[in-house]
Amino acid sequence: MASPELSTSWQAALNAFLGHLAGERRLSPRTLDAYRRDLDAFGEFLAGHVGGPLSLSDLATLSPRDFRAYMASRRRDGLSSRSLARALSAIRTFFAYAKRRWSLDNPALSLVESPKLGRAAPKPVSEQAAHDLVSETSTRGVQDWVAARDAAILLLLYGCGLRISEALSLTGRDHPLGESLRISGKGGKTRIVPVLPAVAEAVERYVRLCPFTFEPEAPLFRGTRGGALGARAVQALMQELRGRLGLAETATPHALRHAFATHLLANGGDLRAIQELLGHASLSTTQIYADVESARLMAVYDGTHPRARRG
Repeated sequence: MASPELSTSWQAALNAFLGHLAGERRLSPRTLDAYRRDLDAFGEFLAGHVGGPLSLSDLATLSPRDFRAYMASRRRDGLSSRSLARALSAIRTFFAYAKRRWSLDNPALSLVESPKLGRAAPKPVSEQAAHDLVSETSTRGVQDWVAARDAAILLLLYGCGLRISEALSLTGRDHPLGESLRISGKGGKTRIVPVLPAVAEAVERYVRLCPFTFEPEAPLFRGTRGGALGARAVQALMQELRGRLGLAETATPHALRHAFATHLLANGGDLRAIQELLGHASLSTTQIYADVESARLMAVYDGTHPRARRG
């Protein structure tokens, strides 16, 4: 016999779940709307599937076939694999909440696999855009040391291929920058990254202008109050700069790391060497940059070669 808690209607349970996301997890309105759309579609499908009003007891009896039927229905509606994976994630999150609150338990959901997603192609900025982004840091009316700091960070991302977290993990002990940096990346994997003179000079200028002292264990990059600079500040910087320069929303801090790899490859860099510079555990991860460069070359060929344009 079903638990009395499972007599809760689908709509009441959904409203409680969305209230939990808004009140306790403080998700953004856009994220809440995405959850609502995905779960409304799920509820609408199930209502037709079971032939009547839904309650949590109906959800407890769903089989893997039922979940797969829903996914197939959404696929016929034109949902992409990425959107379908997001919808399934929303359902899993709802079921986890319902298990905690109403003791709803349905192990069938764990047997349903998420759609396989192709790896998204990196979207690097162009060489000119990278140059313009660094130059634009000094035209924003901020203090000289802040402009120097921002330029130094962007040059570390583009000139050394660092992730934001790696650049912001540098400390006073890393100054002055030598000919190379020892970086501890994802999974604790350590790599040696060469430092271009322009990058070292930019960091040196920032340190010279910065009003704060640099103890060995203190963060190298500081906020305006002297604390450690956060990743959100760098993301906000790139948002401001790309707005000023009219660049696409794909011009993010990580796009500078993508540009580092893509531009090295375009200028004859070895794929294995680029793998080491980026700290990738697998060459297949680095291979995506070769695919991007091949696609770019084919686009140039198709647009310029006389035989390609004919017919």
